[in-house]
Amino acid sequence: MTENIKVSLLELYKSWSGREATEIELLPLSGSNRQYFRIFDNDETAIGVYNPDKKENNAFLTLSHHFKSIDLKVPEIYNEDIEKDIYLIKDLGDITLFSFLTSKRGDHDFPEELTGIYKNVLKQLPKFQIRGGKGIDYNICYPRHAFDKQSMLWDLSYFKYYFLKLAGIPFDEQALEDDFTRLADYLLSTDCNHFLYRDFQSRNIMIHEDNLYFIDYQGGRKGALQYDLASLLYDAKAEIPNGVRQELLDFYIEELSAYVKIDSKSFTEYFYGYVFIRIMQALGAYGFRGFYEKKEHFLQSIPYALDNLKYLLENVQLPVEAPTLFGLLEKLTKSEHLYDLGKSKLKVTINSFSYKKGIPTDTSGNGGGFVFDCRALPNPGRLKEYSELTGKDLKTIEFLKGKKEVSAFLEFVFSLVDQSVENYIKRNFKNLIVNFGCTGGQHRSVYCTEKLAKHLNLSYDVIVDVYHKEIE
Repeated sequence: MTENIKVSLLELYKSWSGREATEIELLPLSGSNRQYFRIFDNDETAIGVYNPDKKENNAFLTLSHHFKSIDLKVPEIYNEDIEKDIYLIKDLGDITLFSFLTSKRGDHDFPEELTGIYKNVLKQLPKFQIRGGKGIDYNICYPRHAFDKQSMLWDLSYFKYYFLKLAGIPFDEQALEDDFTRLADYLLSTDCNHFLYRDFQSRNIMIHEDNLYFIDYQGGRKGALQYDLASLLYDAKAEIPNGVRQELLDFYIEELSAYVKIDSKSFTEYFYGYVFIRIMQALGAYGFRGFYEKKEHFLQSIPYALDNLKYLLENVQLPVEAPTLFGLLEKLTKSEHLYDLGKSKLKVTINSFSYKKGIPTDTSGNGGGFVFDCRALPNPGRLKEYSELTGKDLKTIEFLKGKKEVSAFLEFVFSLVDQSVENYIKRNFKNLIVNFGCTGGQHRSVYCTEKLAKHLNLSYDVIVDVYHKEIE
């Protein structure tokens, strides 16, 4: 199936650019079922997208054309084939606001530079919500035209079934449903007639050539202004300090007042109501991806979300009678079991690659890690009898194992990586990436990757993932 998709995307690329692509690479899957490919030729790159959900494609493409027509920073649509469920968009690189944030901050600090970037993001948000909201045919929105009562109850049921039930949290179902209804009715009593981006968070904001770009708005619909602000400021793993959150909330309200008349006190009260429903929606997603689909890294976000809930419960009083719901939320924040879910093992991802085709992308969002250049090592690939072999074959292993330069190189590598692994384990970090590159990504880099993986598995209680980019 994937090969057929690649062929169709390459044809679509040629019909747009007039050139044959030199390579197409499947990018790592994210939280959705869409497949993304990076397409290369000698002049530029593009991103190819395959999504079998035609309604979602229609929503994304229609909104993209609309936003582009009013000069909002969204990816340009190069070409599309709706019948084949594929389209091409501008390649905005790999730097998200989240990956930039994690590369710039220390253990707990939040540099002024990051606050400035978030303020630039918040300058753009009203443009999507107010300017962008005008002229949209909300009938194309997916899966509903508005973030209405039914949408809210869907999200709250998602939280109930995929988080509470799968986590084994007991509750009075009827009393909880009654509280869900009261919360939804309250949230809908504010102005809900603007564009709601739906997933306005740090992983959906790209930094490309010193500009901010915005992606993944295919779930957008009509709704309240507060929801997107809640999504951004209470993005769990971004860990924005509460003092900075208040500064950014005040900044957004000031920016928004240039577009619509606003009562700051009333807006803020509803804002915290939307923070609660957004956190519950996120917990539902973590439960579905983590408990149900067994993707452990989603469970690591749970303690961050619980910390946000704890702060809200201690500092915010909503004008809504929902004792069962808020009692349950407080119970979650006191669960040692749920907090322990964030204490999973360090995962070390080790890649081999060809420098001709580029260094692998770090999909963890953490940035950093190691890139080791193996091109100074003896190269068996120059010898005919090794041309069809890889660094996993015994003959190649014996060749490289017998070279002093290789042993010395790996000794230094082990020492450097061990230092980081030991430090990361102590600090409860979750991800470390190590890349080995050589000319073709077939012999030396593969051998070094396998050697480091064996060393780490023998030396530490960590998860080791190995990926050979060019031979798998």
